[in-house]
Amino acid sequence: MKSLSEFKSRIDFVFTDIDDTLTDEGRLGSEAYQAMWKLSQAGIQVIPVTGRPAGWCEMIARVWPVAGVIGENGGFYFRYTNRSMERVFVHDFDVQIENRKKLDRIQEEILTKVPGSSVASDQFCRFMDLAIDFCEDVPRLPQKEVDKIVAIFESHGAQAKVSSIHVNGWFGNYDKLTMTKKFLEKEFSVSVNDAKKRCCFCGDSPNDEPMFEFFPESFAVANINEFLPRLKHQPTYVAQKRGGLGFTEIAEKILSQR
Repeated sequence: MKSLSEFKSRIDFVFTDIDDTLTDEGRLGSEAYQAMWKLSQAGIQVIPVTGRPAGWCEMIARVWPVAGVIGENGGFYFRYTNRSMERVFVHDFDVQIENRKKLDRIQEEILTKVPGSSVASDQFCRFMDLAIDFCEDVPRLPQKEVDKIVAIFESHGAQAKVSSIHVNGWFGNYDKLTMTKKFLEKEFSVSVNDAKKRCCFCGDSPNDEPMFEFFPESFAVANINEFLPRLKHQPTYVAQKRGGLGFTEIAEKILSQR
């Protein structure tokens, strides 16, 4: 990994995780929110890429200074332009219903076998996945219990990714990166090769690893350091500060290259 001071590229698109990348202790501070506004006002497209649910993404796409939002770990993207909301999903409604039945069975098994785990409080507004809380609104579970949650998802043929607060599980061959590529091509006619030159990603946890691997210009806030031993593909640059202040640090560096 490199020091942030070594970054010298011109960036047109900033893809960023939300929890513990833009936020601190679950809250979006004024510094990170202002940093998004500054990027947007400089002509740099900001696109959150998150494990958070459709209900959150509807608000984010409408209210935040963003060009769109990719939610539920790549299950969909929402884009609000010209007073019209576009919603693009990996699976149609019928497939979503069938997958929800399978996820409900997995949920029952996890809550039975992993005491102390809980369904995430935002589950009620999710379409594509099941989010299991291991530290957001419950006392933090030991890593071995988090690993057990992942193993239960995988035993049913589901994908499972660990964020800084949840284990998210879903059915389907997609992730944050696959939907990011689709978003770029469909909404901005940016090819995969051009994406590597014009885009960057900011993250903080293991479920961001596909993005770290793909984008040569990838950033992490300082809280990534606790996960580094578990990452095969690490970010290119790491900020000195954690969470939203780290994102602000990254945004200022990106703006300095314009």
